[in-house]
Amino acid sequence: MTQIIVLPHVELCPDGAVIDAAPGTSICDALLGSDIEIEHACEKSCACTTCHVVVREGFNSLAAAEDIEEDLLDKAWGLEPNSRLSCQALVGQVPLVIEIPKYTINMVKEGHSKK
Repeated sequence: MTQIIVLPHVELCPDGAVIDAAPGTSICDALLGSDIEIEHACEKSCACTTCHVVVREGFNSLAAAEDIEEDLLDKAWGLEPNSRLSCQALVGQVPLVIEIPKYTINMVKEGHSKK
């Protein structure tokens, strides 16, 4: 198992958390499996940015993002060089420290409708 330290998030994880994830598990699934309800509006299909996380430590241990993830990340709120979509980033052997951004771009949650 690989350790993931989740930095405090005011709504989702106020005290932060330390969780374990099996290598090959997505960061999103690891969070959800530990009752940290990160948004995932597209049901983890790499079609939105609601599961955006910033990998503060261990970023270079993750496999490189594919082009579709990179294109979507360009639309994420609070994008940083070490940002990933948690549904696409798979845990390896190296411990990670992640931060869930304070805001997401979620048109449904924000009450916007498609026309």
